Amino acid sequence: MNEDSFRNFWYLVTDVWNDGLYGINISEILIAATVLIGFLLLRNIFTVLVINRIQRIADKTENKIDDTIVKALEKPIRFIPIVMGVFFATNSLDLSETSTVYAAMLNRSLIAFVIFWSLYRASEPVSILLQHADQYLTASMIQWIAKTIKLMFAILGAATILEIWGIQVGPLIAGLGLFGVAVALGAQDLFKNLIAGLFVIGEKRFNPGDWILVDGIVEGTVEHIGFRTTTVRRFDKAPVYVPNASLSDNSVTNFSRMTYRRIKWGLGIRYDANAEQLSQIRKAIEDYLKNSEKFVQPHDTATFVRIDGFGASSVDILLYAFTKTTNWLEWLEVKEELLLAVKSIVADAGTDFAYPSQSLYVEALGPDTVKSETSQPLGF
Repeated sequence: MNEDSFRNFWYLVTDVWNDGLYGINISEILIAATVLIGFLLLRNIFTVLVINRIQRIADKTENKIDDTIVKALEKPIRFIPIVMGVFFATNSLDLSETSTVYAAMLNRSLIAFVIFWSLYRASEPVSILLQHADQYLTASMIQWIAKTIKLMFAILGAATILEIWGIQVGPLIAGLGLFGVAVALGAQDLFKNLIAGLFVIGEKRFNPGDWILVDGIVEGTVEHIGFRTTTVRRFDKAPVYVPNASLSDNSVTNFSRMTYRRIKWGLGIRYDANAEQLSQIRKAIEDYLKNSEKFVQPHDTATFVRIDGFGASSVDILLYAFTKTTNWLEWLEVKEELLLAVKSIVADAGTDFAYPSQSLYVEALGPDTVKSETSQPLGF
């Protein structure tokens, strides 16, 4: 080994150092890496300073919308130091003409990503603004509008980044259109449920929290109205995911929108009760309903107590009334009170409720023919 060998080795090291990666000097790469790492280390400090500054401005206002927006923008703001680090790192490199173009597109893409990510996150508090229009929009419509706005920002962001990299969005959409036709033929149920969901929300058939009945399908409380299915929680707490098309094509009873809740009874009084006792019972029940604040009065809706007819084993009285409460538990309590009151009224009238009974006629054969009638109570 002589001096020329060492000299050649040093020339080789110098050449590798100067050429580095894709012709970029290794020292420049180290500087760029140091710049990027420095911005990453300053990321938390930068975020805290910016967020705190914006938060102080938001605290001066009375509404809570700007506070929600600041919280939503926290993650995009944390990404800004990374974008700045990539920008300054690429600018510190002595790039070729082609690499300079790609670096510029990378930086533009990162900036576009941060902008549309911020808009995407900031659109979440839109539902708070739309709540002021609750007279015209239901809660489900507000959720769908908010999701649509977020989807639009996501699509615009993706289209912008594709355009930066020279990918034409128009021909791509046209190409996807042919693919979409094929997909649509195999996804007819998906689009049918999506359109049905729009009709359900537009017609305001029900809202989350409503108690509904779909004949032959489900009965329970609506939890969520999605793009394809609606979640209904049955009374046994089991969730049922109903396709929106089933809710659109079938009759839906919304019990939560009842004005009042009905009580309809047929009271059977014994046949040995005279007319005065029957009239007394009818009048007492009628007075009870009129004097109770828990029942709707006759001038607001149909409410009556009438001697209705002669049954197989009783004189029937029809009780038809509505409670002011539609809550099931409260309704059961009111109905229980009415039942006890009716029981006392019938007892005070000196009679009782009739047992279902039947008459048997027995005829004996022979000279001593006997014809008798017996009444056998069937009981409850």
